[in-house]
Amino acid sequence: MILPIVAFGNPVLREKCKEISEDYANLAQLIDDMFETMYKASGVGLAAPQINKAIRLFIIDTTAFAEDHESDITPLKEVFINPRIIKEKGKEWLFNEGCLSIPEIREDIARKSEIEIEYFDVNFKKYNKKFDGITARVIQHEYDHIQGILFTDKLSPLRKRVLKGKLNEVTKGKIAVNYRMRFFKR
Repeated sequence: MILPIVAFGNPVLREKCKEISEDYANLAQLIDDMFETMYKASGVGLAAPQINKAIRLFIIDTTAFAEDHESDITPLKEVFINPRIIKEKGKEWLFNEGCLSIPEIREDIARKSEIEIEYFDVNFKKYNKKFDGITARVIQHEYDHIQGILFTDKLSPLRKRVLKGKLNEVTKGKIAVNYRMRFFKR
């Protein structure tokens, strides 16, 4: 089932999410729905707060990057449950990021090039893995979501002021997207 994606301005996007257990109700269906929703919106990652659930869960599929770039990116489709970034290292590099919850806005964001992360997969098998490049970046972006951080938070104060009008339009639903969205009513 395709779920509505929560738009910028909804308080759930600012929550520090809670861990879940193996017996979380309908977890497998929720993850399937998240992948279906992400693919419908042409995304490469989706975090639970973006579908109005304040839980420590996100998914990624970097296949689109592997297909779009002439590089050695190895595609990764993965579920991250109760993740914890242990280490970020390497040189910071800029990359133009966007977000399904903040459509029509893209900005160059600096992130470290390598991460080490501990997480559980869909079967609650625990992993401790290292990632780099685009994959590390996608993971960091989605991880920020479960920490209540948006990519726009990483912009300079001046750039944030420049984008304020566009962000208000997103909050009010004055945007055109080809996927379902949920806008916050004050």
